[in-house]
Amino acid sequence: MYSEPIFLQPVFQERIWGGQKLKKEYNYDIPFEKTGEAWVISAHPHGPSVIMNGPLKGKTLADVWQNYGELFNKEAGNKEEYPLLIKIIDAVDDLSVQVHPDDEFARKMEAIPFGKTECWYILSAEPDAEIILGHHANSRAELEQLIDNGEWGTLLNRVKVSAGDFFYVPSGTIHAIGKGIVILETQQNSDITYRVYDYDRTDANGVNRELHLERAKMVTTVPYQAVAFNQSRGTVGDLKFKRLVEEKYFTVDHWHLNGNVSLELDKDFLQVSVIAGNAVITVNEKSFAIKKGSNFILPHTIDKYELSGEAEFVVSTV
Repeated sequence: MYSEPIFLQPVFQERIWGGQKLKKEYNYDIPFEKTGEAWVISAHPHGPSVIMNGPLKGKTLADVWQNYGELFNKEAGNKEEYPLLIKIIDAVDDLSVQVHPDDEFARKMEAIPFGKTECWYILSAEPDAEIILGHHANSRAELEQLIDNGEWGTLLNRVKVSAGDFFYVPSGTIHAIGKGIVILETQQNSDITYRVYDYDRTDANGVNRELHLERAKMVTTVPYQAVAFNQSRGTVGDLKFKRLVEEKYFTVDHWHLNGNVSLELDKDFLQVSVIAGNAVITVNEKSFAIKKGSNFILPHTIDKYELSGEAEFVVSTV
């Protein structure tokens, strides 16, 4: 089954900080005036992707994961959840300052299978755009005091960003995406968030969005320490690749194609998002046009494939 890529339909999420860039930059048919997120590869119940091609067309990725395990080199009926979730996020306004729990806390306190470790590839950023990544508290007591007093200027660590930057955000890290930024996010398959600060914004009913200060204090790592990685580079054929991160939950690469390359699939499966350009992927002499905004999975049933064109990709696996 499946000697071709598995193409996926994005699922869109309305957010108070969202906008229209997912339509303008990726030609997505977005349903909301404030579309904040495209869940482009998702098996999460809050937004499962639907298969767009092949014999399983119309089924959700969650269903395929559970019932067609050979596509992912696992046994069918294995009750574990699909491990990853890929999003493209359009932040017209600042996202809330937040933190995510680890697996142990999520299972014990929220009865869900995963906490949330994530990473961000910056697709575009307006001049002087910045993110919040980490904090300046040296002890948990200081962290709690700064939060309770609303001393955000003292607490929060701000970082200016540009297109092509990459950031790793492990669970326990206070963080926020700033306005004017579009990112591709690779994360654990979880939607658990503890809000720390939301700029006193209100929802459509004029009510301040809920904060989760006590649990946020419990799960935040103190002190914050940035994680450094050796981002190795290489070339295969006309493909240049950069290893962005390789850690417990995911491995993420950036690929830049300028010509042709033949590759072997040496992973259980591979998630691919086209972030720029146009290309063709050929599997078993069958070719598929792909472009900026295309998202697909190369299943375990594929041995070799070819890419041709000029394009950039963010590629991930477990």
